[in-house]
Amino acid sequence: MTGLTHLDDQGAARMVDVGDKPATAREAVAEGHIRLSSEALALVRDASARKGDVLAVARVAGIMAAKRTADLIPLCHPLPLSRVAIDLAVTGSGVTVRATCKTQGQTGVEMEALTAASVALLTVYDMVKAVDKAMVIEGLRVVAKSGGKSGDWTLA
Repeated sequence: MTGLTHLDDQGAARMVDVGDKPATAREAVAEGHIRLSSEALALVRDASARKGDVLAVARVAGIMAAKRTADLIPLCHPLPLSRVAIDLAVTGSGVTVRATCKTQGQTGVEMEALTAASVALLTVYDMVKAVDKAMVIEGLRVVAKSGGKSGDWTLA
């Protein structure tokens, strides 16, 4: 009906049957950024926030989130992740998060990478919100994927 794989012929939501697809190596990378005030940025950079080391906690939160993606996104398949890496970089305006997820499976890991990046960014927000109420999370997107029927893709 629509060409969207999560809709059946009548337009009802469905979980895609991936049972007949071959398992292949799959990887996805997602990134996003949170803009912070100079005061909040200093707390993050110096690991001096009252709640603790913001970057360390955000890294763990992102990893945990990737592993729980199927619990959060209704039509996602639970996947055995072989790697989740969360890289955080303090920039002049805030923190950039880059999440990489890998699996050997029948469906991609884009949603896991996006979930990991999202939760890592939300964790930064949570940990410094007492100092900066005007933080902005922006630019959340998949920047690369590999494996599967559609092959490799990188954001130009």
